[in-house]
Amino acid sequence: MLRILSRVVVVFVLSFAFSLDVYAGERNSGPWNLDELKQTPAATFGERDGLVQPVWYAGEPFENHATRVFAWYARPEGAGPFPAMVLVHGGGGKAFREWAEHWAKRGYAAIAMDLAGNGPNGRLPDAGPDQSDELKFRDFSPETVRDMWSYHAVADVLRAHSLLAAQPEVDRDRIGVTGISWGGYLTCIVAGIDDRLKVAVPVYGCGHLADNSVWVEPRFSKMTEAHRDRWVTTFDPSKYLPGVSCPILFLNGTNDFAYPLDSYRKCYRLVDAPRTLSVIPRLPHGHIWTFKEVDAFVDTAFKKGPALPTLTELQLDSGIATAKVVAESPIKQVALHYTTDGGPWQTREWKSVPAELKEGVISAKLPEGKGLVFYLAAIDERGLFVSTNYLERE
Repeated sequence: MLRILSRVVVVFVLSFAFSLDVYAGERNSGPWNLDELKQTPAATFGERDGLVQPVWYAGEPFENHATRVFAWYARPEGAGPFPAMVLVHGGGGKAFREWAEHWAKRGYAAIAMDLAGNGPNGRLPDAGPDQSDELKFRDFSPETVRDMWSYHAVADVLRAHSLLAAQPEVDRDRIGVTGISWGGYLTCIVAGIDDRLKVAVPVYGCGHLADNSVWVEPRFSKMTEAHRDRWVTTFDPSKYLPGVSCPILFLNGTNDFAYPLDSYRKCYRLVDAPRTLSVIPRLPHGHIWTFKEVDAFVDTAFKKGPALPTLTELQLDSGIATAKVVAESPIKQVALHYTTDGGPWQTREWKSVPAELKEGVISAKLPEGKGLVFYLAAIDERGLFVSTNYLERE
C-alpha cells in the first residue's frame, strides 16, 4: 500500500484608509477597489494557434505609469457557453500556455496570466512589478501600497476573471480559480474577496506566513514590528479566507518546504464554505497542473461530475482515530498517516499504515509514542485522495 500511495500525486483557505473588517457576512476587500476590478479591462488579442491565443490586457498603474499584463487564453472548439478557469502561477513561473491548453482540452475556457511583468518574449516595456522577494516583502505606506507585488498580482487575477467573463463563449456564472504555490497564496486571497467565483483550488499556498513559513527567517524576522503588522494585515491570506463562499479544495504535502502544515491548518479552519482537504506524505512541490483531484473537484462544481469523497472531522477516543466517509465512487484504500519526529515540519518522517473501513467509518488504532501527529485518508476507485484534518497527541 505504501508503494501505491507514493505514486499517487495528490491534492488535497494599520492605519490604512481602506476597510479591513473580518468577514462576518461582509467581505474584507483590503486595498483593492472591487467595483473597478470587476469591469472588463481593455485587451488586445493575438492570432489563435490551435486552442490558444495570446492576449495583453490593462493592469494597475505601477509607479505612476500604466501597465499591461500578458496572458494565454484558451478555449475549446465550438460556440459554448463553456465553464472557465483562471490559472495563477507561482514563484519562478509564467503564463503557461500548456496549462491553459490542459483546461481547454477538458471543455473549459481558461486564462493563464504572467504575474512577473513578462510577455511571451521577455519583460514588457510597460510591465508591473517583478516577482522578487524584495518587492513582495518590502515596507510600504498607504501611498505606496498599490505598488506592491501582492496588490498587483491580486488585481491582475481579478482583471483576468473580468476579461474571461466578458468573452461571448464563456458562461460567466461558471468561473473558478486555481493557483500553484505563490499562486495558491493568491488564490486564497482572491477566493476571499471575489464573490463571482464558483470554485477555488489553492495548491500548496496558504497564509499565516509570518507565523511559520520558509520566509520567517529571511524576511519577517528582519522586519520591524510595525512593518510586519502592516504586511500581515494587508497581504496575508488569513485576513481574507473567512470571506470564501464557494467550494474550495486545499492541496498540499506533509513536508512542503514553503507552506508548513501548522500554518496550513490555521488557514483552512478559517473557511466556513464547503471545503475539502487532500494532504499527501512527501508531495513534491512544483508547477504541477495535472492533479486529477483538481480536475474532478472543478468538474463537480461545473459539470456535475462525481464528487471527491467527503471525510468528517477527525475524532480520537481511547486511542482510536475515526472519521466518517461519504463517497459517490467506491473507496479503494484507507490509511492512517502519522509522524512522531517533532521539529520542523519540512523534515519530519511520515509513516503510513492501513486503516479499517466499516459501515462508512474509517478507524485506526494509534501507535504508541509522544509527539504524535496523525490524520486519516481515503482513496476512491478513481485514485482520488482526500484526507482529514490532523491532530496532535503530546
